[in-house]
This record gives sequence, C-alpha cells and structure tokens, in this order.
Amino acid sequence: MVRAGMRRWLDVVFSKALVAIGQRIVVCDSRNSTAEAESTGSRPAAFPIERSKAMKTSRLISLALGLLLIPAAAAYAESGFNRVDPFEFDPANTRLVQSTWLPGIGCPTDARISTDGETTKPYTDAACPTGDRRDKQNQGLLLVKTGPTPNYAAAGAHLRNVPSTVTELGYDIRKLASSLDLRGSHCGGGAPRFNIETRDGLIFFIGCNSATSQQTGDTGWTRLRWGASTTAFGQLGGTATLGSLGVKRIDIIFDEGQDLSGGPDQFGAAVLDNIDV
Repeated sequence: MVRAGMRRWLDVVFSKALVAIGQRIVVCDSRNSTAEAESTGSRPAAFPIERSKAMKTSRLISLALGLLLIPAAAAYAESGFNRVDPFEFDPANTRLVQSTWLPGIGCPTDARISTDGETTKPYTDAACPTGDRRDKQNQGLLLVKTGPTPNYAAAGAHLRNVPSTVTELGYDIRKLASSLDLRGSHCGGGAPRFNIETRDGLIFFIGCNSATSQQTGDTGWTRLRWGASTTAFGQLGGTATLGSLGVKRIDIIFDEGQDLSGGPDQFGAAVLDNIDV
C-alpha cells in the first residue's frame, strides 16, 4: 500500500458477509479458529493493481460463496461488530502462513504479575488502558507469513457484523514506541492492513504505517487508531476518506514475508489485540 517501493502481490481474501449497523466496539477476547481458503475448492479471481512509488502491485483474491470460517472470536459488544475470525489463504498448501488467537500474548489490561512467585499485583500496559474486560486469558491475534512475500498465501482475520459507516478503525500491535520502530511486530505499508470492501464493489486499504489519528506507545505495545478523515487507498487507484465509505466487509490481511518486500524489518509476523471498529 503506502510508502513501499518494492513490487509484490497483495493477496486479499473476500467472501460474502452480512452488513449490520453497529457501534464503535473494542474487540480482544476470542478463541482459536482458522480456515483455509483452499478447502472450498474454489478458484480465486485475480485483479492486478497498478501502483506508483507509493503504491505496490497487488492482487485481489475473490473467493466463491461458502468460505468456511469456523466461529472463533467472542467480542465485547452490545450490538453490531462482535467477532474477529482468523483464517489462512493458502491454495497451494505451502503451510507457511498462520492466523490464530493465542492466550498470554495480548496487550495486558487489568492483568496481574508476580515478582516473588507467590503474591500478585495489578499490571496494565500503558498502551492499552482499555480492552475486553471479559478476556481472562490475555489473548492476542498472531499473524505470520514465513518465507518470501511473493508466495501466494496470506494470513488474515474477518471482522464480523461491521457497520455500514465506519468512523474509526484500529488495533493494538505488539511493537515498541511507534509504528515506525523496527523492533517488534512487522508494521509495513501493506501488512497488517485493513481491507475495506464497499457496497458498490470497490476495495480500499489502510496499512499499518498509514498516518494515524491516535498512536500511543509504551514499552511493549502501540495503540493505533485511524479516524473518519483517514485516507484510504483504492485498489483501482484514487483515494477516499474512511468515513465516506459505504462499508460491506472488512478484513485484516497479513501477506508480507521475510524478504526485502517485507521490509523494513523483514520479520514476517505480527501480534495484534483490541481490534477496534
């Protein structure tokens, strides 16, 4: 997406989903679930994207109806957006991508620590003062792409029941200080990114290192939030503000690997929490 000079394919997984009116919710609590797109037996359609210096070449992978997504993520929600379901897209069965919720790797909110092995005391990372109070296992979303970026595979997560108008997107990322710091999770122009499908069939991207409306970092985590005025980049060119889009579907996609195209860190992995709509 933005600020990336290397050409590569951005693999984007889409299937039909319901659109529901909702409220801004913070999501973190979930259980493990994955789904591999090749299990559908469908053949994805590819849509090449021309990009300038600021835009990488990408490919849209459109899956047929019936993509199997095992129910996974419980969410803190009163209505609307209420689930985040991990999936992998790996049609050639390379076994080099992973998306899963795991306990103990999320941003700690109201957690407890022990310095003597007997007594405990409260601990909250300053980057995530708010989170899902029902998450008793401190779960985080692990996204991994091993090997080179051109491998035709991606890790991802589908956001369930998103509203038709979105005024904020975000997540907490396990990364020091800021999204530009090379230490910690990969945070590039194209991954992890939000893929936003509109009701009129267009695709827009907001990448991890896109300009944010909020960025709060501490010793181990950074909270990233993109507001309604954030610029989203179109799959077919052009831009639009996040708040102006008529939203049909939103996914998080991680498809940058350990080669130069996965720079600047070439880490090929990220841990997210508190996914926000």
